[in-house]
Amino acid sequence: MNQKPLEITKGAEALCADRIGYAKLTKLAFDGMDLRPALHRLLARLAQGDVSVGETFDLSVLAQLVGEKEAGLEIQSEVLSFQRLFRSPCATETPRLRVLALAAAMDIGGNTPIEFLLEETDIELTTLYVVPGTPLAPLPEHDVAIVIASDSEECREALAEMARLAPRWPRPLLNAPHFVANLDRDKLYGLLDGIAGLEIPVTAVRTRAQLADVARGEALFDDRHASFPFIVRPRGSHAGRGLAKIDDAAALDRYLAEHSQAEFFASPFVDYAGADGQFRKYRVAFVDHKPYAVHMAIAGRWDIWYLNAGMSFSADKRREEENFMRGFEADFAAKHRAALAAVAERVGLDYFTIDCAENRNGELLIFEADNTAVVHNMDSPEVYPYKAPQMRMVFDAFARMLSRHARSAEERAA
Repeated sequence: MNQKPLEITKGAEALCADRIGYAKLTKLAFDGMDLRPALHRLLARLAQGDVSVGETFDLSVLAQLVGEKEAGLEIQSEVLSFQRLFRSPCATETPRLRVLALAAAMDIGGNTPIEFLLEETDIELTTLYVVPGTPLAPLPEHDVAIVIASDSEECREALAEMARLAPRWPRPLLNAPHFVANLDRDKLYGLLDGIAGLEIPVTAVRTRAQLADVARGEALFDDRHASFPFIVRPRGSHAGRGLAKIDDAAALDRYLAEHSQAEFFASPFVDYAGADGQFRKYRVAFVDHKPYAVHMAIAGRWDIWYLNAGMSFSADKRREEENFMRGFEADFAAKHRAALAAVAERVGLDYFTIDCAENRNGELLIFEADNTAVVHNMDSPEVYPYKAPQMRMVFDAFARMLSRHARSAEERAA
């Protein structure tokens, strides 16, 4: 039986709390500003009752940006107990499109940082936090909605609630929650394994007891993962926390002594160094199923991400990244066209990113797929003059995708 669509509540826009914005605060931190004075000023105003609800919510972001994660999450939880609609800054007073993002109560890395994609556009962003066990906040008028919660343990209940609501959503809903739920590392392996021209190392959840058995010298896990070295990280960890290459049983024993978690992800180590000994790791964004270059990190270590690759200190590295971006469609995307198309089809999301490389056979090597990776234009235009045009291409494609879905819905309703 078809369920009645959820209703838009007239005047719900007035219930939105205006925020300073995640993107603006993150940019200040990215530029090296000490955010503690701003945090303390807001806390003092809060004690005096002189802070808006939106600013109070931004306090949770500030606290996390200065390393006070638990305090930030406590503030977030308190605010979400009575306010779940937030409006981000918009570049115009008369937006041409209204987007509603469905978020989960999570740390600042747990939802798609969509503000970065929209902050310089004429598109208004409102974020609705879906909190299981509480009534859904009144839905404001919007042209298109998008799920920005992640496939993480902390978001699991919220994502399930979004999946329950999705068939009744009154406007086009992008990044459907049942697709988002396929992105965790072990599930992604099952989703992408077998694509021609693509390698994704077998990734599985291993308990602490299983790893302890290996550390005692017993056999490794299975035929496809039966030797050292391998990569291990705590399940649910992000940004390289707890990530390690385990070369032998003694190293694993030391690792377990330093990490108390009950479950871990483990996968075989793939040496993807180039002929020059350098590792090259790429981030690619898929927008409307089309791939776009986001960045390229180059370093002499396998466990690289952009911030530890020293790109700002090497003109040669930046020149190579510039060539990667400028020639992306004709080179990287053309070389891996079939594999990238298969990834887009199997993942099924309207917007997501992959972190990848090329293995020694020249195949596409996938490390992870994610709908919450940061895609931004915060880098210095003096140091990285080639980045802004590339990021504008990504942002414009994202805006076109939103507009296309909104327009299609209008045409169907006409």
